[in-house]
Amino acid sequence: MSAQFRLFVPGDMLAVALGADELVKELERQAKVKNLSLEIIRNGSRGMCWAETLLEVQTPAGRMAYANVTAKDVKSLFKADFLNGGAHPKSLGLTRKIPWLAKQSRIIFNRCGIIDPLSLDEFAASGGFSGLLIALQMSGREIIEQIIQSGLRGRGGAGFPAGIKWKTVANADGNTKHIVCNADEGDSGTFADRLIMEGDPFRIIEGMVIAALATGAEHGMIYLRSEYPFAVKMMRNAIKIAKNANWLGADIQGFGRNFELEVFVGAGSYVCGEETALLESLEGKPGIVRSKPPLPAIEGLFGQPTVINNVITLCSVPDILARGANWHKKLGIGQSTGTMPFQLAGNLAKGGLVEVPFGISLLELIEGFGGGTGNGSQIKALQIGGPLGAYLPPDMFATKVGYEELSNIGAGIGHGGIVVYGSDVNMREQAEYAFEFCAEESCGKCTPCRIGAVRGKELMQAKTFNKSLIDELCEIMIEGSACAMGAMTPIPVQSAMRYWPQDFAKENK
Repeated sequence: MSAQFRLFVPGDMLAVALGADELVKELERQAKVKNLSLEIIRNGSRGMCWAETLLEVQTPAGRMAYANVTAKDVKSLFKADFLNGGAHPKSLGLTRKIPWLAKQSRIIFNRCGIIDPLSLDEFAASGGFSGLLIALQMSGREIIEQIIQSGLRGRGGAGFPAGIKWKTVANADGNTKHIVCNADEGDSGTFADRLIMEGDPFRIIEGMVIAALATGAEHGMIYLRSEYPFAVKMMRNAIKIAKNANWLGADIQGFGRNFELEVFVGAGSYVCGEETALLESLEGKPGIVRSKPPLPAIEGLFGQPTVINNVITLCSVPDILARGANWHKKLGIGQSTGTMPFQLAGNLAKGGLVEVPFGISLLELIEGFGGGTGNGSQIKALQIGGPLGAYLPPDMFATKVGYEELSNIGAGIGHGGIVVYGSDVNMREQAEYAFEFCAEESCGKCTPCRIGAVRGKELMQAKTFNKSLIDELCEIMIEGSACAMGAMTPIPVQSAMRYWPQDFAKENK
């Protein structure tokens, strides 16, 4: 007998941490008592972290959403006839009409929170594999040209054109070429990779297979952090399902192309987000950065030509093939094309993931979507670009978000994480934290990073503040560090000193 009612409860880490599993058990228990038949889909998250656990029920009018639901709410929900969309204090109405979602342009995250993450049928019915089927009928050169023309840039921070990287690998000589997905999401306030892996894993697989077709690679690896056990399990299950359906492995869909894919779990080192340290880790070595050149595109994994893209970059690829380069190029601002998933965290009323085209202002993100601070205080600062990103004051929030636009004010997009701080935060303590973070996470290869971060923390803790000495130290770290870890640590430090000098004027007690 088919289920009378269809419900959706996220199975992602955040929802589970907030009691989603207990909620499901109570829903099933109450349904049994009432002799009702339920089908409960454990979908991914819609990114509405402020509303988790988000319970949805399918009605003739569409899905109805209920926010912050726990097992304790189940009895009152049944009493309110929620299975038919009944009114309840936790009701948000029709999900598609929730302003927080309706204002977004969901392309990369169009399936997250909507489909069963491991259903190939639902994935295909919502446009999945459309881009890959087109790519299978194109030459590698034609695929790369589409990516170049689209203007797609790496979403991991540097913003390097993805098509140029693919072209370099395609033209390089090698016995076995590799596609590596950097899913080592370590920036503070970021969770886009986790949400896509837990909510739409086949999209990553599709993007990686297209990259393989473009470059001639036949082997791929997803480098995933150990702190994401749900994502690890989801990706491994998705790979098995895709391989059984001939979307991976030998002779993909009868087109004579081969691509094997596996998951590698790292040990949680932040510096392994840097591409060469990541490669060292994949090869079973300590995660220490390599000297460049040679570039990984020439000599990468096991000395072979390797494409290294992060999750969101690869997930942007299928729609470019399905809809065309010009479609993608028209989205965004200037040289920043397409959409970007911004992750809002910190002291905010409504934290979560917002996908919109480049060109939105910082103010619209944190006020229009974030709803201002969670405790009602004034916003003092935001940090964009991870723990080594710049701190920006409110008079810079009108800045439109794009690679060049942020670079012009000394900031960067990074992985799209934005952390907001209220009026109670002390920026000297934040600057000290930047040095402390670098000291903790440095791979230790170079002296400016290894020693400089330690000395920087000591200077911040000194009773008397010596700005000129800190500036000299920052200059040494910028000019002498082997990678971005040490070279970028001065960014949060110097931005904090520049915009909030009053927090550095007093002596430490």
